[in-house]
Amino acid sequence: MNSANTDDQKLAELREAFNGHRIWRSVRSDGRLGDWVATLHDPAVGVDPTVIGSTAAELHDALIREGGRARVKRQGW
Repeated sequence: MNSANTDDQKLAELREAFNGHRIWRSVRSDGRLGDWVATLHDPAVGVDPTVIGSTAAELHDALIREGGRARVKRQGW
């Protein structure tokens, strides 16, 4: 499987797992793909309006933390 297919698969998995965010890849000034980005659409699942990771795994972990922060906020802690 080539890198583009792998990235497409990772995007699809992230989008399915974190459907309260719009998840996409940034584009660098040289036209290559850059960071992995999640834009919050459902405040029940996150706190920060934008979450960024250098890799799909970093974004995944950051979104897990965001979910925890949103739960704490809803509970009033």
